[in-house]
Amino acid sequence: MALENDLSRTRKCAGNVGAYEWCGRPLRPLGTPGAAQAVAEETGCDAVVERLLGVDSRVIPPAERPSPGLPEHQNVGVFYQVRITGGRLRPEPNGETAESVWTPLPRVADLRRSSLVDIGLALARTLPATGHVAAVPIGGLIRH
Repeated sequence: MALENDLSRTRKCAGNVGAYEWCGRPLRPLGTPGAAQAVAEETGCDAVVERLLGVDSRVIPPAERPSPGLPEHQNVGVFYQVRITGGRLRPEPNGETAESVWTPLPRVADLRRSSLVDIGLALARTLPATGHVAAVPIGGLIRH
């Protein structure tokens, strides 16, 4: 997750109906270097991982999946706080990031976005000792 001077770095994904979300990728055994690599690949920015913020786990029921007939989906998100150290925002070459932008934090609530954006913001704001925050209700501008 990238937050800087009351701005949130989000990306607009081509495959997610224009919804904004955090940098990320399917979990692989890279740990914190993988988080910095995801930021670099998806945004063009260099980043240093500063801390683990927490973990979110949810099951998306079949009725809430993007296409009919898909089974339930277990989603596990690992959230890191990163510091941007250089580079320039750009779309992901040959990837799913259609646009990478800095958004003033008060405007994030006006974006159609993944619930993971709200989870990440809550983790960054509260830094819970458990590494968990309450689930975010899905609906309106907020999607899985």
